[in-house]
Amino acid sequence: MIEQFQNYIQVNDLFGKKEKILLGISGGIDSIVMFHLFRISGFTIGVAHCNFSLRGEESDQDEEFVQKLADNYNIPFYTKRFNTNTIAANEGISIQMAARDLRYEWFEELRKSENYNYIAIAHNSDDQIETFLINLARGTGIKGLTGIKNKSDKVIRPLLFASREEITDFTKRNNFLFREDSSNNSTKYSRNKVRHEIIPALEKVNPNFRKVMIENIQRLKETEQVFNQSVLEKYDKVVKEKNHLLFFSIKELKKLDPVETYLHEFIKPYGFSSTQIKDIISVFDSTSGKQFLSATHRIIRDRDFLILEELSAQKGNVFYLNENDEKFNYPIRLSIEKIDIENDYTIIKDFTIGQFDLEKLVFPLTIRRWQNGDYFMPLGMDNLKKVSDFFIDKKLSIAEKENVWILESENKIVWIIGLRPDERFKVTKDTKIIIKINLS
Repeated sequence: MIEQFQNYIQVNDLFGKKEKILLGISGGIDSIVMFHLFRISGFTIGVAHCNFSLRGEESDQDEEFVQKLADNYNIPFYTKRFNTNTIAANEGISIQMAARDLRYEWFEELRKSENYNYIAIAHNSDDQIETFLINLARGTGIKGLTGIKNKSDKVIRPLLFASREEITDFTKRNNFLFREDSSNNSTKYSRNKVRHEIIPALEKVNPNFRKVMIENIQRLKETEQVFNQSVLEKYDKVVKEKNHLLFFSIKELKKLDPVETYLHEFIKPYGFSSTQIKDIISVFDSTSGKQFLSATHRIIRDRDFLILEELSAQKGNVFYLNENDEKFNYPIRLSIEKIDIENDYTIIKDFTIGQFDLEKLVFPLTIRRWQNGDYFMPLGMDNLKKVSDFFIDKKLSIAEKENVWILESENKIVWIIGLRPDERFKVTKDTKIIIKINLS
């Protein structure tokens, strides 16, 4: 495995021999094997450990274990404790998302302050397969099916060549000690369900499932390269830039097949979703004036072109919330999270937290001030009510009313933010994915 490790680094140009690498070490089997591979190979390394304070004494013992390991080999050690539960609650996001964000933010701060060139994370080839299946189940383009990148900016993943079985065998042969995370055996989380239930079931269909999937992911990576090249070639024929505007020739767009796929790739970087593509194509032969909005840009159908322009930061005091946004900081602070519905999920009865059926929403959502003449259907009611009457019932002062913001989907009020959600977008027994929006 040592030779494979060194070859993988060299062939994929992950880093240079003289560069300093900061290792993210949890104490689990994957990160411990990565540590020893780096150590045996003679690279210059440091060890960083996050204590998320999620498992009480067990978390503290993980920290002590990793520190002793680094001390034994006289390797620089860095650690930080996080009150992850509190941070997740304050941000209105899941504990898993909070831990991920905290880890990467601190690693990057440490990399810069201690002059490391890269951060190494111990993802393996089984993680690749799990990510593929999770993305496939949630819905994704070809990019989401190409697995985890072995190098992304300053983060490298030099263990992607190895399977979990190979890592386990290497550990046993060398008698390496590691820590078991008890939460890895729980099927409460989506990744663990895939790991412990779905993949074993697929292996009954094909005993070589893992090997075949790694080959499939590699082919999809190569297919993506061919696809991206084709997109660039077509883009040059379709799009012209003038005065900071992009002009998409409708005549050239009509020649593309499949036009939906190409157009989606052209405008995806500007925040437009796949659900908007058919609507945009439908105006190719209509009169000028139709507009389509993302969180940051708008497309106008004008004569022979679709014109794409950037929205001003505060155009008409209307703001846009995109489907993939996780945070929204101005004019109000929101944290956004998608949640796969679980049998034991309980709706939080707190109107400062919006919980809606994702399939009922059309993005981008609009955030604006309330206006006279606004109507909505308050949660629990079956008829429309004037927002102004709702304010009277709530006995809001003039100042309080002036500070109210509205969340809209296709001109329908989804949520009087912080006060009352709309019945039409509520979570039901048929909901598959919840979008949870927390007002900070």
